[in-house]
Amino acid sequence: MKKMEYEKMCDEILDCDKKIRYVGVYDYGELYDKMRSGLKNYLSREETEMSLSQAVYRWSSRKKTSEKLGKPIFALAKYEKVYRITIPTEGAGLILISTELDADVNQIVDKILKIKNKYS
Repeated sequence: MKKMEYEKMCDEILDCDKKIRYVGVYDYGELYDKMRSGLKNYLSREETEMSLSQAVYRWSSRKKTSEKLGKPIFALAKYEKVYRITIPTEGAGLILISTELDADVNQIVDKILKIKNKYS
């Protein structure tokens, strides 16, 4: 996918629900991201990239059990300040989304999967 497509995907995901704070697409060591205007980012760009590189490793571990459990679709973590959702891309990358705690994360994931499939 090209840089313009990643940026467009980030815009579409951010626009799909007002409870989404941040979206990033991490692919081959490159991070394309958007933050909802007016909100404070809790992590620096470097911290986000480090977190994403660790998440890529965790996804590779999840894939090892896919023959028995099925293909992993998304992962969800709840923190004191946000939910963080990771969704694998078709390649070796990830989409990272953070939302407000009062977000309907299942509904948001459904919307994001539809957007992701448009770019696959």
